[in-house]
Amino acid sequence: MLEELKMIEAVAPDMLDVMQQRYHILRSIYWMQPIGRKSLSESMGLTERVLRTETDILKNLQLVKTSKSGMTLTDKGLMIYQGLEKMMNLLFGIQQVEIDIAQLFGIQRCIVVAGNSDSQKKILDEFGSVLTHSLDVLLPEGDNIIAVMGGTTMAQAAENMGVLENDKRHNLFVPARGGIGEALTAQANSVSAVMAHKTGGQHRALYIPEQLSRETYDSLLQEPSIQEVLELINQSNAVVHSIGRALHMAARRKMSDEEMIMLKQKNAVAESFGYFFNENGEVVYKVPRIGLQLEHLKGIPYIVALAGGKTKAKAIRAYMKNAPKQTWLITDEAAANEILKGETL
Repeated sequence: MLEELKMIEAVAPDMLDVMQQRYHILRSIYWMQPIGRKSLSESMGLTERVLRTETDILKNLQLVKTSKSGMTLTDKGLMIYQGLEKMMNLLFGIQQVEIDIAQLFGIQRCIVVAGNSDSQKKILDEFGSVLTHSLDVLLPEGDNIIAVMGGTTMAQAAENMGVLENDKRHNLFVPARGGIGEALTAQANSVSAVMAHKTGGQHRALYIPEQLSRETYDSLLQEPSIQEVLELINQSNAVVHSIGRALHMAARRKMSDEEMIMLKQKNAVAESFGYFFNENGEVVYKVPRIGLQLEHLKGIPYIVALAGGKTKAKAIRAYMKNAPKQTWLITDEAAANEILKGETL
């Protein structure tokens, strides 16, 4: 099929241009539905006149319908969109982008989801499906311990995961760290509990704040229940984590004004596992924390990182300079293209 499409492109490139544009319109409506024409034109960078012409054609083809709340895909439109997705990805090179990014970062695999999660929040739902498939491929039979980081990306992906448990494989999800004072649903405890529920696995909680004084830390480490969970974290054979923008994460951690100024002066652009990185991937600051440490990752066989959106491209590039080679990266088209654009500048 791919070869035939390439021959059509050689003879009638205009036809494929039209198909690609209409596919992108269907995709954008799917991610943001219901959506008005003006919002859609702004999101896609098309004039309202061009978009009106194309959406009128799609309505006549019974692929799109309109209501007071905006445009949505019809059942037929959804079927056509899903059928086109794989073909368009092959034709326009997402698979090559995945290969290029994996080679750039020296990691095992990169999976790119179409779209930009900065503006199309449903893409994070798709991250959940891709994460489920990735873990299904990676996790061996027997007992697995999956250490899970928190964050809004992780929380939304967790809500959209599917079953991983079966007769031969049993999964225990544990938080890789304590809470950081953010919304309860985005804390590692909550995210790992949701993942366990959605995948059919088990869960253990770590009831301990992330940042503590040395005296409090030493005292809590004597608690048997905390020792037990920390030992499970140390025994984990898989890790699922996100990558954050440095100053955004510093604000979520409620770091002091002095620390914020220091991060800006050191040009911090990325954060993961409590470590802050500059654009060269150098660690410029580390938050004292309980749980999984960056240096532990080298000994963990299965690692999946989730991060998407054009605004996170710089953070992804910085962190991935430290990523172990066994890492799988799940990202989106906007971040991937921005990463590769930066490489060719």
